[in-house]
Amino acid sequence: MAELDQALDEAPLSRFHSRAVVTAGMGFFTDAYDLFIIGTVTTLIGKSWHLTSAQTGLVNSITLISAFVGAFVFGRIADVLGRKKVYGLEAALMVVGALASGLAPNLTWLLVSRFVLGIGVGGDYPMSATLMSEFANRRDRGKLVGLVFSMQALGTLSGYVAALALLAAGVDHAVTWRLLLALGAVPAAAVVYLRRRMPESPRYLSTVQGKSQLAAASVLEYSDGVVRTSAPTEVSVRQERRPTGAMPLSRFLGTPRYLLLLLGTAGSWFVFDYAYYGNSVSAPLIVKSVLGKGGAHVLTEALALQLIMFTVAAVPGYYLAVALMDRIGHRRLQLLGFFAMGAAFLLIGVIPGVTAAILPFMLLFGLSYFFAEFGPNTTTFVISSEVYPTSARATGHGISAGIAKVGAFIGVYLFPVIKHHLGVSGALRLSFGMAMVGILLTLAIPETTRRSLSELAPEEVVSAAERLVSAQRVTG
Repeated sequence: MAELDQALDEAPLSRFHSRAVVTAGMGFFTDAYDLFIIGTVTTLIGKSWHLTSAQTGLVNSITLISAFVGAFVFGRIADVLGRKKVYGLEAALMVVGALASGLAPNLTWLLVSRFVLGIGVGGDYPMSATLMSEFANRRDRGKLVGLVFSMQALGTLSGYVAALALLAAGVDHAVTWRLLLALGAVPAAAVVYLRRRMPESPRYLSTVQGKSQLAAASVLEYSDGVVRTSAPTEVSVRQERRPTGAMPLSRFLGTPRYLLLLLGTAGSWFVFDYAYYGNSVSAPLIVKSVLGKGGAHVLTEALALQLIMFTVAAVPGYYLAVALMDRIGHRRLQLLGFFAMGAAFLLIGVIPGVTAAILPFMLLFGLSYFFAEFGPNTTTFVISSEVYPTSARATGHGISAGIAKVGAFIGVYLFPVIKHHLGVSGALRLSFGMAMVGILLTLAIPETTRRSLSELAPEEVVSAAERLVSAQRVTG
């Protein structure tokens, strides 16, 4: 029902938008905590478990490779069976994975638990983004989806604060790392509760399933009357739009327009995550190497410096992106962020002695953090939720996020090895190259700012036969 789409697009910011941000954003808070806390954990267990560089890289990155599976599978299910079918299920996996990780008696157990956790984390990417973009209005969509993503900042900060608090309290390292991993189950459990109370996406109900009356009634109730179309009882059968059905995967991957969009969204996200996760997950290791080797206090100092740098540099980047992206332009901000972030990496890599000097290193590394958040870390998440039609939105975002996590896996897994052979400066020069590739790939994406979702991605009606085959592939 075009009237419903327009009502959602033009709705003023209201309390129902805030509820959607919290519901979607709590999932992303959990994702960030679980993904980034592992760098601290491997620093704590490295010596006691006698981990090699390769094993450290695998523990740090196993969640990221399973996130590829989760993002693709949950994204596809959400398009075929509905957003509501998936709400909370991915968070339940995160609860199980976090608790099992905290109880790990050996390396194999930890790897399996983190793999399960990663499926849930990956599944939450398309769900968090799609959930918010389909409830958002046209004018503030970047801000609203960006606010969901900015919960990553709070999740990451919570990890650093929890680690510092436990270490400062003198809690034994063998207990500390288990608590840090298990704590991820707490916000994930809250997500399960919140998501199950969330209604089905009105755009999905109306467009993909053709249930315009139900969609109008649902959004009217959820928005407390803010998003109002014709009264549901007055909507005639003639106004019911023909359901598009979920776009078959074969059609999605066989259409040149969508393949070009995937090159832009998945490709730019892949190269960004290679650089960002490789540096961020290994940040305690990086900062510790700059400080030099010493006793247990060095890890505490490294975490404290990392917390300060993240708070001062990264957090403002997240929230400035939220505040300004709808003015600057989503694609334009991504280009700017890639360029500035890459320049900071390059300076660290080429200035002699900078990795041995704490203050210059922290300033440049902090600058890279700022422009990662005030740029591609936020915009890749937002844009991938905008450029695909409702019938394939979660699929497109899931593929993009999943491929990105493959890049993150490669970056995190290889970082300890690259650092061992090339040093921190060599690893960051490689990250500079990835940022430059990201600029080129971003050019394949259209500007999405303040354009309606239906304008950005016109819908295609799927035949009943295609719809049946698509559903059978998912459920079978």
